[in-house]
Amino acid sequence: MKKATLIVIFLSAFVLCFAQSEDASAKRKTIPDVNIKDIYGNVFNAAKIDNGGKPVIIDFWATWCKPCVKELSAISDVYDEWVKETGVKLYAVSVDDPRSVSQVKPFVDGKGWTYTILLDQNSDLKRAMGVGPIPQTFILNGKGEIVWSHTTYAEGNENDVIEVVRKLVKGESIK
Repeated sequence: MKKATLIVIFLSAFVLCFAQSEDASAKRKTIPDVNIKDIYGNVFNAAKIDNGGKPVIIDFWATWCKPCVKELSAISDVYDEWVKETGVKLYAVSVDDPRSVSQVKPFVDGKGWTYTILLDQNSDLKRAMGVGPIPQTFILNGKGEIVWSHTTYAEGNENDVIEVVRKLVKGESIK
Protein backbone atom coordinates (compact mmCIF):
# COMPACT_ATOMS: atom_id res chain seq x y z
CA MET A 1 0.00 0.00 0.00
CA LYS A 2 2.81 2.41 0.88
CA LYS A 3 4.58 1.70 -2.42
CA ALA A 4 1.40 2.36 -4.40
CA THR A 5 0.89 5.66 -2.57
CA LEU A 6 4.47 6.72 -3.21
CA ILE A 7 4.16 5.84 -6.89
CA VAL A 8 0.96 7.90 -7.20
CA ILE A 9 2.60 10.86 -5.45
CA PHE A 10 5.71 10.59 -7.65
CA LEU A 11 3.67 10.38 -10.87
CA SER A 12 1.46 13.28 -9.80
CA ALA A 13 4.51 15.41 -9.06
CA PHE A 14 6.07 14.47 -12.40
CA VAL A 15 2.91 15.41 -14.32
CA LEU A 16 2.59 18.67 -12.41
CA CYS A 17 6.22 19.60 -13.11
CA PHE A 18 5.81 18.76 -16.78
CA ALA A 19 2.64 20.85 -17.03
CA GLN A 20 4.39 23.82 -15.42
CA SER A 21 7.31 23.38 -17.78
CA GLU A 22 4.94 23.55 -20.74
CA ASP A 23 3.39 26.77 -19.35
CA ALA A 24 6.79 28.38 -18.81
CA SER A 25 7.84 27.44 -22.32
CA ALA A 26 4.67 28.89 -23.81
CA LYS A 27 5.15 32.16 -21.93
CA ARG A 28 8.64 32.60 -23.35
CA LYS A 29 7.52 32.86 -26.96
CA THR A 30 7.41 36.63 -26.56
CA ILE A 31 9.15 39.03 -24.22
CA PRO A 32 7.28 39.35 -20.92
CA ASP A 33 5.75 42.58 -19.66
CA VAL A 34 8.42 43.42 -17.06
CA ASN A 35 9.71 46.85 -16.09
CA ILE A 36 13.47 47.20 -15.82
CA LYS A 37 15.72 50.23 -16.37
CA ASP A 38 17.96 51.44 -19.12
CA ILE A 39 21.55 52.42 -18.45
CA TYR A 40 20.46 56.00 -17.70
CA GLY A 41 18.00 54.96 -14.99
CA ASN A 42 14.83 55.35 -17.07
CA VAL A 43 12.09 52.75 -16.65
CA PHE A 44 11.91 50.47 -19.68
CA ASN A 45 9.20 47.89 -20.30
CA ALA A 46 10.83 44.81 -21.81
CA ALA A 47 7.67 43.94 -23.76
CA LYS A 48 8.34 47.07 -25.82
CA ILE A 49 11.59 45.70 -27.23
CA ASP A 50 11.17 46.23 -30.95
CA ASN A 51 13.18 46.82 -34.09
CA GLY A 52 10.60 47.89 -36.66
CA GLY A 53 10.04 44.40 -38.07
CA LYS A 54 13.71 43.45 -38.12
CA PRO A 55 15.43 40.84 -35.92
CA VAL A 56 16.46 41.55 -32.34
CA ILE A 57 19.18 39.94 -30.24
CA ILE A 58 18.76 39.95 -26.46
CA ASP A 59 21.84 38.97 -24.50
CA PHE A 60 21.77 38.43 -20.72
CA TRP A 61 25.17 39.19 -19.20
CA ALA A 62 27.00 40.63 -16.17
CA THR A 63 30.23 42.57 -15.68
CA TRP A 64 31.69 39.73 -13.58
CA CYS A 65 30.90 37.04 -16.20
CA LYS A 66 34.02 36.50 -18.34
CA PRO A 67 32.26 34.46 -21.08
CA CYS A 68 29.57 37.17 -21.28
CA VAL A 69 32.16 39.90 -21.76
CA LYS A 70 34.00 37.82 -24.37
CA GLU A 71 30.77 37.26 -26.29
CA LEU A 72 29.67 40.89 -26.27
CA SER A 73 33.20 42.03 -27.17
CA ALA A 74 33.35 39.58 -30.09
CA ILE A 75 29.99 40.81 -31.34
CA SER A 76 31.09 44.42 -30.87
CA ASP A 77 33.90 43.85 -33.35
CA VAL A 78 31.39 43.01 -36.11
CA TYR A 79 28.20 44.66 -34.86
CA ASP A 80 28.26 47.63 -37.24
CA GLU A 81 28.59 45.23 -40.18
CA TRP A 82 25.69 43.13 -38.85
CA VAL A 83 23.49 46.22 -38.53
CA LYS A 84 24.30 47.35 -42.09
CA GLU A 85 23.69 43.88 -43.50
CA THR A 86 20.57 42.83 -41.57
CA GLY A 87 19.26 45.79 -39.57
CA VAL A 88 19.53 43.71 -36.36
CA LYS A 89 19.48 45.45 -32.99
CA LEU A 90 21.09 44.08 -29.83
CA TYR A 91 19.80 44.65 -26.31
CA ALA A 92 22.36 43.67 -23.67
CA VAL A 93 20.54 43.00 -20.40
CA SER A 94 22.85 43.25 -17.40
CA VAL A 95 21.91 41.10 -14.42
CA ASP A 96 24.41 42.80 -12.14
CA ASP A 97 22.80 43.08 -8.73
CA PRO A 98 22.15 46.32 -6.77
CA ARG A 99 25.68 46.20 -5.30
CA SER A 100 27.43 46.18 -8.68
CA VAL A 101 24.91 47.82 -11.04
CA SER A 102 26.67 51.20 -10.66
CA GLN A 103 29.69 49.64 -12.40
CA VAL A 104 27.77 48.74 -15.57
CA LYS A 105 27.79 52.11 -17.36
CA PRO A 106 31.52 52.81 -16.81
CA PHE A 107 32.27 49.22 -17.83
CA VAL A 108 30.24 49.51 -21.05
CA ASP A 109 31.73 52.93 -21.82
CA GLY A 110 35.22 51.50 -21.36
CA LYS A 111 34.44 48.66 -23.78
CA GLY A 112 32.94 51.05 -26.34
CA TRP A 113 29.84 48.89 -26.79
CA THR A 114 27.11 50.61 -28.79
CA TYR A 115 24.30 48.26 -27.81
CA THR A 116 21.19 49.31 -25.95
CA ILE A 117 22.07 48.41 -22.37
CA LEU A 118 19.29 47.45 -19.97
CA LEU A 119 19.59 46.80 -16.24
CA ASP A 120 17.79 43.88 -14.62
CA GLN A 121 19.31 44.34 -11.16
CA ASN A 122 16.61 42.33 -9.37
CA SER A 123 16.58 39.60 -12.07
CA ASP A 124 12.86 40.14 -12.72
CA LEU A 125 13.19 39.79 -16.50
CA LYS A 126 15.72 36.99 -16.11
CA ARG A 127 13.25 34.98 -14.02
CA ALA A 128 10.29 35.80 -16.26
CA MET A 129 12.18 34.52 -19.31
CA GLY A 130 13.49 31.41 -17.57
CA VAL A 131 17.13 32.41 -18.01
CA GLY A 132 19.53 30.10 -16.23
CA PRO A 133 23.29 30.43 -16.54
CA ILE A 134 24.60 33.43 -18.40
CA PRO A 135 25.42 34.38 -21.01
CA GLN A 136 22.13 33.50 -22.57
CA THR A 137 21.22 34.86 -25.96
CA PHE A 138 17.75 35.09 -27.50
CA ILE A 139 16.88 36.02 -31.06
CA LEU A 140 13.50 37.51 -31.91
CA ASN A 141 12.00 37.59 -35.38
CA GLY A 142 10.45 40.76 -36.81
CA LYS A 143 7.17 39.96 -35.03
CA GLY A 144 8.87 39.97 -31.62
CA GLU A 145 8.66 36.19 -31.21
CA ILE A 146 11.55 34.30 -29.65
CA VAL A 147 12.79 31.93 -32.34
CA TRP A 148 16.21 30.91 -31.03
CA SER A 149 18.07 30.73 -27.74
CA HIS A 150 21.57 29.71 -26.72
CA THR A 151 23.34 29.47 -23.36
CA THR A 152 27.09 29.86 -22.72
CA TYR A 153 29.75 31.18 -25.05
CA ALA A 154 32.69 29.69 -26.86
CA GLU A 155 34.83 31.52 -29.38
CA GLY A 156 33.01 31.64 -32.69
CA ASN A 157 29.46 31.31 -31.28
CA GLU A 158 28.76 34.80 -32.59
CA ASN A 159 28.84 33.26 -36.08
CA ASP A 160 25.86 31.08 -35.11
CA VAL A 161 24.00 34.18 -33.95
CA ILE A 162 24.47 36.08 -37.20
CA GLU A 163 23.57 33.01 -39.27
CA VAL A 164 20.21 32.81 -37.48
CA VAL A 165 19.67 36.54 -38.03
CA ARG A 166 20.52 36.19 -41.73
CA LYS A 167 18.01 33.35 -42.08
CA LEU A 168 15.32 35.50 -40.50
CA VAL A 169 16.06 38.40 -42.82
CA LYS A 170 15.82 36.01 -45.82
CA GLY A 171 12.55 34.60 -44.50
CA GLU A 172 14.01 31.14 -43.93
CA SER A 173 12.85 28.92 -41.08
CA ILE A 174 14.91 28.53 -37.93
CA LYS A 175 15.48 24.98 -36.70
